[in-house]
Amino acid sequence: MSGNKDYKLTWGVVPVRTALSAGDIYTKLTTIIMGCGNFARKQWIQGLLFLAVELTFIYYMITIGVQSLIDFSTLGTKIGGEQFNEAKGVFEYTQGDNSMLLLLGGVVTIFVILAFVVVWRAAIRSAYYAQERVEEGKQPVTFQKTITDLFDKNLHKGLLFLPIMGIVTFMILPLLFMILIAFTNYDRDHIPPGNLFDWVGFQNFSRILSASGDLAATFWPILGWTIVWAFFATFLNYVLGMILAIIINRKGTKFKQMWRFIFALTIAIPQFVSLLVVNTMIQEHGVFNLMLEQLFGAGPVPFLTNVTVARITVIVINLWIGIPFTIIQITGILQNIPTELYEAADIDGAGPATTFFKITLPYMLFVTTPYLIQTFIGNINNFNVIFLLTGGAPAASNYYKGTAGKTDLLITWLYKLTIDNKDYSIGSVIGILVFIIMATGSLIAYRSTGSYKNEEGFL
Repeated sequence: MSGNKDYKLTWGVVPVRTALSAGDIYTKLTTIIMGCGNFARKQWIQGLLFLAVELTFIYYMITIGVQSLIDFSTLGTKIGGEQFNEAKGVFEYTQGDNSMLLLLGGVVTIFVILAFVVVWRAAIRSAYYAQERVEEGKQPVTFQKTITDLFDKNLHKGLLFLPIMGIVTFMILPLLFMILIAFTNYDRDHIPPGNLFDWVGFQNFSRILSASGDLAATFWPILGWTIVWAFFATFLNYVLGMILAIIINRKGTKFKQMWRFIFALTIAIPQFVSLLVVNTMIQEHGVFNLMLEQLFGAGPVPFLTNVTVARITVIVINLWIGIPFTIIQITGILQNIPTELYEAADIDGAGPATTFFKITLPYMLFVTTPYLIQTFIGNINNFNVIFLLTGGAPAASNYYKGTAGKTDLLITWLYKLTIDNKDYSIGSVIGILVFIIMATGSLIAYRSTGSYKNEEGFL
């Protein structure tokens, strides 16, 4: 019998360390020859599957994997190009290394190794579980029973397998690939296959974060404006939308449905259409400036040439886009506040202001704080408003290579760096920093809210 009698866990749960310490010779041999423990208990199909995985992995590592890891460490050494063939008297193109493919091959190999480790651990657990059943006088689980369980008590494993594989393949693997780009010098001067790029460690981070870095003078001002923009774009929309929702929802307001319909109608117009139309209207010779000139004789307002005016413009125009969504959401919350609270406040002689600050506002903040955090984070990455409305204008000659303007956010600067300037490594660094800022800020803010601390209810 097994030496650990009290440890009766099923395959997939028992720790590998326990399986190795309490397992017999066949279970321990499974660490070298996968499926050995299954063969010893006549689980032929399970054993063959594990052995096939091991042989396939060994074949992959011999033929592709080892070389992929070597190339991953160097990112290539041979540069392709034209060379003169004296024997033929012509120029011939020689195929060089492609750093991009070598980096991708290394990442794929790392994931293959991790996947093999998962299967290897499963093989050891399977062998130990079969051993326990034999020692208890039971028959080992057949392959047919294992498949049947995938449609019964292990249904979650069968249903989650494909989604997890999809997430790993199409999200985690590309994400790791793009993160690693941040530690290279992949830019317009190092574009494969004509040129190779190489590992540079944290050099790109130093260029952005350190005071002496050539990118710091651009990154920090844009980060500051990004936070200012996100704050005003979030809370002005919320406050003004809340005020309008309260006015529409109060008892004395007539034609409530009409007012809600008018505001909701703006949502039906695609955001990018509204922004492109307004962009045309705020040009130097656009509709707004022509009207101001005809009505007041005023010169053109520098909507896109003055820094302060341009920034105020994008914040104000964003209100047109965001307030209708806030009105709809706040209206639903207002209609669900218990009327008993207002009745009790009325009996106590509370006025409208007291009722608002003691009941309405706390209730709305309790419900909408997660939404506010999400909206704030979303506005940090609000690409459409800035890119379609101002394109980052006005231009800033003191910014890095003229790649950013005074209204650019980090996300629009990242776009220009990668698409227009082909500074892929710097773009990857900015993406990482934006993620760290958003993840850290949202987690700290959310854990400090009443919605998190007292999720059972407002009262």
